[in-house]
Amino acid sequence: MNHSRLKNLILCALFAAITAILAQVNIPLPVIPISGQTLAVGLTATILGSRYGTLSMLVYAGLGAIGLPVFAEMNGGLGVILGPSGGYIIGFIVTAFVTGFILERTAFNTPMAIVANIVGMIVTLVIGTVQLKFVLDLSWAKALAVGVYPFIVVGVIKALIASVVGIQVRQRLTKFGLLKTSKQTAA
Repeated sequence: MNHSRLKNLILCALFAAITAILAQVNIPLPVIPISGQTLAVGLTATILGSRYGTLSMLVYAGLGAIGLPVFAEMNGGLGVILGPSGGYIIGFIVTAFVTGFILERTAFNTPMAIVANIVGMIVTLVIGTVQLKFVLDLSWAKALAVGVYPFIVVGVIKALIASVVGIQVRQRLTKFGLLKTSKQTAA
């Protein structure tokens, strides 16, 4: 294994851990809590890109699926993945890929990161709400009321934070040789 790939894999593990930590920062709601997980997903994808961002979220979801309490409110286990909030966790994997992919195909700068993170937020909400609707046998109106509307404003705020902070961290990691990138752009 080459040195650059090893550094990227270590960053994947680090961001899976950061996601687990931020998942514990939450505001409990009746069905789905507002948590720091989505902020972590945006940061991960903005910093690591599609390939390693997705791998990081796969590690995070895998750790939770085997029972480690890494999900919001110290939850873990396959039951969480298959339950009402599981679609959001599955959505994190897709979101990391989509967000990173958009940035890789455009530019790693703050305006594009904002666009990519908002698209990612939508991806997470769509996948999460679809599973929520079917697991709890809700109408679409009720699923949207429980699974989307409470998260829009805070989701946009987290997308902005992930974009600004993520681009700055990515630039510093690249500058110090901790992250090898094929596309260098200024914020």
